[in-house]
Amino acid sequence: MAYIEPAPIKDKGNPFESMMSRFHIAAQHLGLDDEVYNVLKSPTKQVIVSLPITMDNGSIKVFEGYRVIHSNILGPSKGGIRYDMDVHLDEVKALAAWMTWKCAVVDIPYGGAKGGIKCNPREMSAGEIERLTRSFTQAMLEIFGPDRDIPAPDMGTGPREMAWLMDHYSRAQGMTVNAVVTGKPLVLGGSLGRTEATGRGVMISALAAMEKMKINPFKATCAVQGFGNVGSWAASLLHERGVTVVSVSDLSGAYYNKNGINIQKAIEYRNNNNGTLDGFEGAEKISPDELLLLEVDVLVPAAVEDVITEENAPKIKAKLIVEGANGPTSAKADAILNDNGIMAVPDILANAGGVTVSYFEWVQNRLGYKWTAERVNRRSDRIMKTAFDKVYETAQQYDVSLRIAAYIVAIDKVAKTYKFRGGF
Repeated sequence: MAYIEPAPIKDKGNPFESMMSRFHIAAQHLGLDDEVYNVLKSPTKQVIVSLPITMDNGSIKVFEGYRVIHSNILGPSKGGIRYDMDVHLDEVKALAAWMTWKCAVVDIPYGGAKGGIKCNPREMSAGEIERLTRSFTQAMLEIFGPDRDIPAPDMGTGPREMAWLMDHYSRAQGMTVNAVVTGKPLVLGGSLGRTEATGRGVMISALAAMEKMKINPFKATCAVQGFGNVGSWAASLLHERGVTVVSVSDLSGAYYNKNGINIQKAIEYRNNNNGTLDGFEGAEKISPDELLLLEVDVLVPAAVEDVITEENAPKIKAKLIVEGANGPTSAKADAILNDNGIMAVPDILANAGGVTVSYFEWVQNRLGYKWTAERVNRRSDRIMKTAFDKVYETAQQYDVSLRIAAYIVAIDKVAKTYKFRGGF
């Protein structure tokens, strides 16, 4: 499967405010002064564009596109572009801020950005999507750039759209500019290891946490909610390292086998069954809600947002939660998990493997040289393990959860850089 950024945020309230609630707690622990607090909470740039597109039937339809640059203090901004009918400014603002903290927590020299177009790509032809992508790129020519703002795939987009974006930007510059976008096809400068990057980061985070908790992977059980790019790779890589994956799920439902699911067979079945596990016979079907409450060592929510809430958090029996999706745990559920002694590796750390390998793709494009998959994986694993150790030490130092510790690490890095650069 092609890589996309981890699952969407569709917070029932305001997604930007949800992110800010954690930001505020971390800022208090750091004693952040008002100047830096106000700079870091406010997006640097918000761009809204109208995109008139000629549809296949000859009619003109106008789409609305967004690009939010939350921060460029650490370096050029980085973040995906999503095509979805639910795209709106507050969602894009929240995701742009998340990207700032995600890049900072794994010590990558990027700021955070996000983009989107309000459309339904499932109801559009390839030609219509191409015209829309090129029109959006044209509107963003002064925003995008390998040293300014670097987009990537997200929900509803993939390597195909990134190839069109790179081509249109390159035509405008009069030369090929591979480094303007990541998540490209391999032949256009994409990186080996990119597809499995986020799932691999989840695996590294899970094993690092299990080591701290003295959980033996070869005796551990795991449930993975979501069997898309992130979930299936996380399940496969954890299985390779001895973890027994007893349950997985997708839109068709959840599947459970107490003796362990054959992950490779499940992936093959999904790939040959229109991308769904519907009818999979290697496990019994259970409800998606039951998966979250299974008595397992590790729970990996890798599907959608707000699946762990104040209602079901008291019933969760997993010892460790590793967030493959963005925002799978609501703010109110955090305290309940902490009180119950459940360690949760937060999304801005656990699913940062994707942006790490995006950074590697950009570096390779700038060098004009390709790395082997082994080198990509080795360097990505090291970055993820180092980031986990830093967050874990910070959690011990401040006596806070890993989630708040990750925000403390990220905000502290951006704030110190802001101060060294001289502020405003």
